[in-house]
Amino acid sequence: MRVKICGINDVAGRDAALAAGADWLGFVFFPASPRAVTPTQAAALAAGVPARVGLFVKPTDDDIATTLAALRLDVLQIYADAERATAIRARFGCPVWRAVGVAAPSDLPRSADGVDGFVIEAKPPQDASRPGGNATTFDWSILAGWQAPLPWMLAGGLTPENVAEAIRNTGAPAVDVSSGVERAKGVKDPERIRAFVASARAGRK
Repeated sequence: MRVKICGINDVAGRDAALAAGADWLGFVFFPASPRAVTPTQAAALAAGVPARVGLFVKPTDDDIATTLAALRLDVLQIYADAERATAIRARFGCPVWRAVGVAAPSDLPRSADGVDGFVIEAKPPQDASRPGGNATTFDWSILAGWQAPLPWMLAGGLTPENVAEAIRNTGAPAVDVSSGVERAKGVKDPERIRAFVASARAGRK
């Protein structure tokens, strides 16, 4: 079971995620998010982080280039359509995970789409100001029988309290959390980070 802690924006959260054994740490490059960091801030926080994911929402090439000039990213997590995500991968030669919001089986990706993986989460409500799971789960039974064309991870509304159940119900090979390990919006809680990673690993067992 692999775990990504997303929205790292301070030293305490970074250190807790590393100490807990998280596989990836995510940095959000989307100004509207309460977890947003600048490339310069992320570069400082990323020191000593072996696997770094940069989250981008409908980015321009300049957005990504500016960020990559400031720090190494191992994966680009992209909120955009399949065509744009594929173009970003071709332009920058960096692995791309495309975030996919689902509300029905028809929303699930059936082909590789020219990317390297998928982040599967709840489809945001129509009036949402931000993409992503928006701290809500979706009906996990939607995933029953889905043949994933690429490696994928489950996200959206996951917490230390429900992640083991989520893994048992979906067979997810990896999980991604952000707000579910916070004590206030945009403020990571080291204890919840530790609990989440432990629960995720126990869920797989």
